[in-house]
Amino acid sequence: MSDALAPDRQVANRVTWAALAMFLLAFIVLEVINHGGMALVSALLSLIAPDLTMLIGARSAGNGKLSPKAVPYYNVVHRPWIPLAVLVVYSVGGLGDWVPVFTAGLGWLAHVALDRAFGYGLRERDGSRRV
Repeated sequence: MSDALAPDRQVANRVTWAALAMFLLAFIVLEVINHGGMALVSALLSLIAPDLTMLIGARSAGNGKLSPKAVPYYNVVHRPWIPLAVLVVYSVGGLGDWVPVFTAGLGWLAHVALDRAFGYGLRERDGSRRV
């Protein structure tokens, strides 16, 4: 059997990521309603920021590949563990009580979840999408 996931499992994984993304986006809305403007700004910036790594060594080939220089950075910021760690450490009081830090973690994790839900995962060394 190949390393690629079976189609049913791929669909299940994408639906799970989509459900997580919807939960996180709703949580962001709740935090913005409760805490205001800075929470919104940090959430929006962290929803966008992970994709800025694609600009490292950018080239205009238009073939859907990242520059090999960008791949390590792209892969690091598109893993769920770092934003999850931010959320956990904030929740136990390790990062103070400034809510924009928490909403930034929510936004970052929502970005990762949305990418996975839409089928965008990590990249290979040459910049192509992993299967």
